[in-house]
Amino acid sequence: MIDRKRQELKARIAAACRQAGRPEDSVTLLAVSKTQPAEAVAAALAAGQQAFGENYVQEALDKIDALIADRERLQWHLIGPLQSNKTRVVAETFDWVHSIDRLKIAERLSAQRPVGLPPLDVCLQVNVSGEASKSGVEPAALPALAHAVAALPRLRLRGLMSIPEPVEGLAAQRLPHARLRALFEQLRAEGLPLDTLSMGMSADLEAAVLEGATMVRLGTALFGARAPRAGAQAAG
Repeated sequence: MIDRKRQELKARIAAACRQAGRPEDSVTLLAVSKTQPAEAVAAALAAGQQAFGENYVQEALDKIDALIADRERLQWHLIGPLQSNKTRVVAETFDWVHSIDRLKIAERLSAQRPVGLPPLDVCLQVNVSGEASKSGVEPAALPALAHAVAALPRLRLRGLMSIPEPVEGLAAQRLPHARLRALFEQLRAEGLPLDTLSMGMSADLEAAVLEGATMVRLGTALFGARAPRAGAQAAG
């Protein structure tokens, strides 16, 4: 089942890439495995999926431990807000963090990343829709944060991430992604070697790819409905 759904999603991504005039392999599928059991991750890995996104640190650690035999084939991405008291274990365990929106968090991750591991790949989360309930740095504050994070040792600033407010219609969906892409290009023009735009989920995948997404985050479309997780704090 997961294999079939993954192939369907890969075909959908490829079609969006063709529509955008982009190479079909220019977009990475990040499987959002939050609230899914380790067995579902193992099934997706067997189907060829290697990059997985998690929102909750402890839940992710349990899966990483359960699948430790496959650690070299797995790439673990933290995509939920990160609390200061969880930075050490994230720095020691994850391959990517998409949700940095404060210099303090980045500094802690840099200081706590073990020397024996490659630099931690990171993205800055931008609040492109201006929602009070959403995490993310404000666009006006992004350049200063980006240059500060890029200067930190043990981190590698790869790009930007956003979770825009859900809207209907392709044209409306493209607008926040276009804003993120413009910020991305501004930072590149300022000399930052960014290569990643983490944007787009199942409802707005096509809009994100048309606006330059290099990584799309898909969960229920791959794994099916998630079980509720009562009382959970994102990345907590």
